[in-house]
Amino acid sequence: MKFLPVSDADRAEMLRAIGVSSVDDLFASIPGEVRGEPRLPPPSSEIEIRRDFSALSARTANAKTSAFFLGAGLYNHCVSAIADQMLYRAEWLTAYTPYQPEVSQGTLQSIFEFQTHICLLTGLDVANASLYEGASALVEALLMADRIVRGRRRAVLSAGIHPEYREAVASYFANLDLELVEAPLAADGTTDRAALEAAVDERTFAVALQSPNFYGVVEDWNALSSAARSRDALSVAVVAEAASLALLSPPGAAAVDIACGEAQSLGVPMHFGGPVLGFLACRTAHQRQIPGRLVGETRDAEGRRAFCLTLSTREQHIRREKATSNICTNQGLMALAANVHMSLLGKHGLREVALQSHAKAEYLKGRIAGVPGYRIACPAPTFNEFLVEAPVPAAGLVSRLAARGILAGVPLSRWMRGRDNAFLVATTELTTRDDMDRLVGALAESA
Repeated sequence: MKFLPVSDADRAEMLRAIGVSSVDDLFASIPGEVRGEPRLPPPSSEIEIRRDFSALSARTANAKTSAFFLGAGLYNHCVSAIADQMLYRAEWLTAYTPYQPEVSQGTLQSIFEFQTHICLLTGLDVANASLYEGASALVEALLMADRIVRGRRRAVLSAGIHPEYREAVASYFANLDLELVEAPLAADGTTDRAALEAAVDERTFAVALQSPNFYGVVEDWNALSSAARSRDALSVAVVAEAASLALLSPPGAAAVDIACGEAQSLGVPMHFGGPVLGFLACRTAHQRQIPGRLVGETRDAEGRRAFCLTLSTREQHIRREKATSNICTNQGLMALAANVHMSLLGKHGLREVALQSHAKAEYLKGRIAGVPGYRIACPAPTFNEFLVEAPVPAAGLVSRLAARGILAGVPLSRWMRGRDNAFLVATTELTTRDDMDRLVGALAESA
């Protein structure tokens, strides 16, 4: 049965009320050449459509059969079949916001456990749920810091933060009359500590640093917290590769105030770019300004353990101007995926994933550094991703290798001018030695 929201009479009445005679009049301001009929092929049968799509699929590099080295913010980690199958259960797939705790205990418990995992990984006290992805998580973290440190209008961001994250922040700040300052990187790929400290002044409410940064380089959380504390600003740690938290020192250990970023690595497939999963954690002192949903543990009328939403000051609960967040979403399904995945692996399994990802990157770095004409661009320590300088333009090189079943990496020219020969290479626990040797051999042939 088709869903018809209004009748023809209802539609005509609405058009009269706004002063137009037809639906087409609503689009009169759009040039005719843009409004033209879509150029679509004639109708096909289901069998024909399936055949056409199969032919298209055969022409596309397949991530399951290719040597896979893509990263730059999304990573090809293993997702357990159990975790994947759990998402198809009707009680999870159709669940939205758990407004009524008496019928939402399963959803609320899952979110509570996800928050607990994030707190354990970041070393912070409180974590939320329901953020879209890493970029908007950073935006929310900075807006949170702005609410806490009142009277200041400036945030300092490291140039090592993912370019798309910084772009999202710049878009918000332009409309909120907030100033954004970027601290440059040093020659080794880490944030220039002296430049970071010099950029922070009495007008600064937050300082943000990403580790591993966009170039895969491991940063020093102490440099972040020290620069922020020197001017009574808040420190914001950004993590785009959440698997690193199972191996590297957590931001909470360096007295960082807020941690945020992308949790896709913790059980969410790459999904061609989305849906993914943002996260945000903070210290207890700042929990009343945390955005998104926060689930707490309580006791019901009969004294049994129970869960409920708490401190959930979003725009659908109270007046918009009083809300801590005006981004309306519920990423509960992705948080469930991460929760199941982390519960299955446990702390030892998560650490093994991180160890393998790092060890394979170190092996591949050494092999590529030995190929004539290629060099590792950033000498500082890295986690599972690193920047390679090629003797030829990277976009063409990557395209040629993709035709051979090797997804070699992500060209830096996608975001930056003047870096045409640079590309990012990432490894995970799924990367095999044969894959890495294939890539090295292909690079040697192209040198």
